[in-house]
Amino acid sequence: MDYDSELVIRACSDRAAFVELYRRHYDAIFRYCAHRLFDRAVAEDVTSEVFLKMVENFHRFKGTDKQFGTWLYRIATNAVNQHFRRMNRRNRLLGAFGENTNSRTSDCEESPERLVLLKEAMLSLKPRYQTIITLRFFENLKLTEIAEVLGSSPGTIRSQLARALAKIRAKMNSGGTA
Repeated sequence: MDYDSELVIRACSDRAAFVELYRRHYDAIFRYCAHRLFDRAVAEDVTSEVFLKMVENFHRFKGTDKQFGTWLYRIATNAVNQHFRRMNRRNRLLGAFGENTNSRTSDCEESPERLVLLKEAMLSLKPRYQTIITLRFFENLKLTEIAEVLGSSPGTIRSQLARALAKIRAKMNSGGTA
């Protein structure tokens, strides 16, 4: 990511600087949400929520320019996790009324079987593991950067990444039945 330290400072009072921050970070945050959610439309909605929260809470941001991107990823992680919690509650309510809670639609349904297995394996992971995998392999963040986003040590992130990958491998090797 390209950071401009003065841009964050100027954004407090300059609308054009604020818009520039939005433009610089939108694509990365959208990509992150899309990789976590596997659904473009939902990712667009969640990304909008992220930037709305950014606007609402910008006055609280006291970090440096480099911490701004980390702060946005943290907001995005929380927004994605909140979306999953809302969907789980909704599915439980629908299940109580006899609806099929396992029917999910996304862009990946017509994809090859392996991609579907990967999606199922990712979605079966804890949200924290999903976040780590997405930040590492789709956003190409370093372990230290992921540790900053999640408020953990790089060693913890490394071990959680290893566990998450092992779970995905096991699920993929078993054909999705693990």
